[in-house]
Amino acid sequence: MTDGIATEDLGSLKAELVDSIAAAGTLADLEAARVAFLGKKGRLTGLMKGLGALEGEARRTAGAALNEVKDAVTGALQARRDVLEQAELEARLERERVDVTLPARPRRMGRIHPISQTMDEMVAIFAEMGFTVAEGPDIEDDWHNFEALNFPPGHPAREMQDTFYLPDREDGAKMVLRTHTSPVQVRTMVSQKPPIRIVAPGRTYRSDYDMTHTPMFHQIEGLVIDETTHMGHLKGCLVEFARVFFDVEDLPIRFRPSFFPFTEPSAEMDIGCSRSGGEIKLGNHGDWLEILGCGMVHPNVLEACGIDSARYQGFAFGMGIERPAMLKYGIPDLRTFFEADTRWLKHYGFLPLDVPNVAFGLTS
Repeated sequence: MTDGIATEDLGSLKAELVDSIAAAGTLADLEAARVAFLGKKGRLTGLMKGLGALEGEARRTAGAALNEVKDAVTGALQARRDVLEQAELEARLERERVDVTLPARPRRMGRIHPISQTMDEMVAIFAEMGFTVAEGPDIEDDWHNFEALNFPPGHPAREMQDTFYLPDREDGAKMVLRTHTSPVQVRTMVSQKPPIRIVAPGRTYRSDYDMTHTPMFHQIEGLVIDETTHMGHLKGCLVEFARVFFDVEDLPIRFRPSFFPFTEPSAEMDIGCSRSGGEIKLGNHGDWLEILGCGMVHPNVLEACGIDSARYQGFAFGMGIERPAMLKYGIPDLRTFFEADTRWLKHYGFLPLDVPNVAFGLTS
């Protein structure tokens, strides 16, 4: 061996270096030790360079011994680094720990969109009546969206100018962006046995865009199926809903005969209002405003979903979310709901912690 290698007791050297690494208290100390031992001018590096002066068996023996020391040092460095990094992470987590039980600062949490707020308000009211929430996919097949709901072939609602059609499935089934949330009613009737009492809020899609229509909008629909439900129950449910939602105790309400493929008989529900000065004001003012459609579930729909129409009957209703929100909160233009204007949201939005409920008020 050369003088440099010969004068080193490699066993003692390994123990010394490993002990030095184990004593490193920080990642900076560990890096300094690495440079001192394995850097370009490091202690082990200098010894490795000395191998070139050896010949034959002496070089092989010294090289193997130095490699053993180097492997031990490298392993000790990595093990100590893992320990120090874990300790540093735990210290950082402790410094940055957040007590999630502390009250939040609502002003820093942004605002709840009026659509979300209105939907939550409606669900809260119907939940008090015993309804549960059901959901379904935005992309539907023709059977769930039209056929099971008694829409005959050639019905205007099936036209491409009104419906967003998607590529057919491999089995030939026509696919659409759902035009209403009624497919959720179908899926519920197919998967559950009566009695059924659900509301289905969600997004819907139709090819339309102006001051009062958008290609994507929101609906909430309700469905009740049992053996005794009749039109009087439908009326009582919707009258109670409208008066609680709009917070007008004596809000006039009337039902007009109408037609929908999936209900028979069918009706539209109007609420009392005035339109003087271009402003709509709810109440007993001599004028009317249509707010939703409803009716008794058509026997064809029940049979399509596997429910015996001779034994069961029920009612269904559906309304948009945007129009009631505009009426209740004085929002003049439907398109502003979707323009992502933070100034508009700051004005019309709601505090995140003001969760609607019937007991303590729907809105603050």
